[in-house]
Amino acid sequence: MALAIFDLDNTLIAGDSDHGWGEFLANRKVVDPVHYRAMNEKFYQDYQHGRLDIREYLAFALKPLAQLPQEELVALHRAFMEEVIQPLWLPRAVELVQHHRQRGDLLMVITSTNRFIAEPICHRLGIHELLATELVTVNGRYTGEVLGTPTYREGKVVRLKQWLEETGHSLQGSYFYSDSINDLPLLEVVDNPVVVDGDASLKAVAAERGWPLMSLRG
Repeated sequence: MALAIFDLDNTLIAGDSDHGWGEFLANRKVVDPVHYRAMNEKFYQDYQHGRLDIREYLAFALKPLAQLPQEELVALHRAFMEEVIQPLWLPRAVELVQHHRQRGDLLMVITSTNRFIAEPICHRLGIHELLATELVTVNGRYTGEVLGTPTYREGKVVRLKQWLEETGHSLQGSYFYSDSINDLPLLEVVDNPVVVDGDASLKAVAAERGWPLMSLRG
């Protein structure tokens, strides 16, 4: 059984769920729409250019989760799935996941997005093994703090190695599909790195190393 690992945002869906959640909250005026949208866009640009301060971003992005009761967050996420995520759905991504499922591979998503946002999306894809940025909860509410290592850049490798040690799985025959230069550390440790609708920096690395390119769009 090989491990088939997928990035989520701009790989299995045609957009960024973390950024989209921020826009969704601004549109709903759950947060100050002008300030929050400006900061959300700044952090997204930092991410795309490989210069994101993940701790600074998480302090910003997790604050609304700490301010709202769980029941309201669940209702908001349900609307978010239909209004924001459904239009980003990629039938060819579903086919790719199904291809690995039929091969008998173990399916996993590793995403820097927090579990609250990412998990329902992964479940809709039929993927239940998820490494995401974990959040601290107290008495059923998020505190706005991160639990453990964020699954960002080298943090994805750290968390995956922890998972491998805990479960006894290996990276023999493993795949990782991603679009982002931020995922270079993880692409370098799997047996089969695949660039999916990659950014310019990652495509350049792929060309140097002979990594396969593919698109799940169109």
